[in-house]
Amino acid sequence: MLIIPIKDGENIERALKRYKNKYRKTKQLNTLRSKKHFTKKSEKRREEVAKAKYKEILRQAEEY
Repeated sequence: MLIIPIKDGENIERALKRYKNKYRKTKQLNTLRSKKHFTKKSEKRREEVAKAKYKEILRQAEEY
């Protein structure tokens, strides 16, 4: 659970903005979505390898 302390006289809009930024940075939405269903270790590994290959292709394209 995220806790955002509100300072005296702070605008509620500003506090909401801080909450949203903290929510995005902690990647809670991603963890909630990933925990909805079970993913095998082999599937996770396959996704990681595919992501690494994609990043490597992008890096090589930048060099040329």
